[in-house]
Amino acid sequence: MSVTPIRQARRGGERGISPVFLGIAAVMAVSGWAVWSGFASDAGFAVFLFVVSGWVVSLCLHEYAHARTALHSGDITIGDKGYLTLNPLKYTNAALSIVLPVIFVIMGGIGLPGGAVFIERGRIRGRWRHSLISAAGPLVNVLFAVLLMLPFAMGALDSWPVPFLGALGFLAFLQVSAAILNLLPIPGLDGYGIWEPWLPYSFRRQVEPFAPFGLIATFGVLYIPKVNEKFFDGVFHVMRWFKVPDGAMILGYDLFRFWRR
Repeated sequence: MSVTPIRQARRGGERGISPVFLGIAAVMAVSGWAVWSGFASDAGFAVFLFVVSGWVVSLCLHEYAHARTALHSGDITIGDKGYLTLNPLKYTNAALSIVLPVIFVIMGGIGLPGGAVFIERGRIRGRWRHSLISAAGPLVNVLFAVLLMLPFAMGALDSWPVPFLGALGFLAFLQVSAAILNLLPIPGLDGYGIWEPWLPYSFRRQVEPFAPFGLIATFGVLYIPKVNEKFFDGVFHVMRWFKVPDGAMILGYDLFRFWRR
């Protein structure tokens, strides 16, 4: 009986969900319960654990979406690299993909897009498949953001604990900001990866050397006051579509920075 390459990749590399990821998800669940119930003696520290663990969970799912889409698009090496286990330690550069985004959240409260899974693009045929692989990660952030904001749209402000709503608001803010940033058509970001297969080869060759600096340049531009103001106005505008009040995000951010109170 013949076995397809994708089935072989699943058998050889996919070993189920990593205990590391399950541990991070457990921290998110327990800290979320502590915020909801008021069990934690320091609500701020519980919010901090909930937001950081939730952010790392979203980063893992973001990279998993890239990897899973690549597997079904023809890169059968994905499973052997451990990307399908959701283990952040398996990423090409865990520091850039997990540690740095978490530091940015702690320091500035902004969702830094991670970038970690190595995809052998030469194994993939068809421009649509290349675009879909790049789009899969940001779409996870979009879905995550919608799920976090749905309680607000459904009237949770009237009945849910205020600290928990603040935590949801801040975590949703991170997801929306990460999705918007990552969808920008800038080399090095997924937004450019979506359009890249459709661009002339000569243009791609000229832009390729600048890809490693795209994210750095983006954050440099964000330090320009007017650009910064427009960007965050856009993030808040998206959140208002789901009836998330600005105050929820501000409260969540204030609780998150428990060490400053």
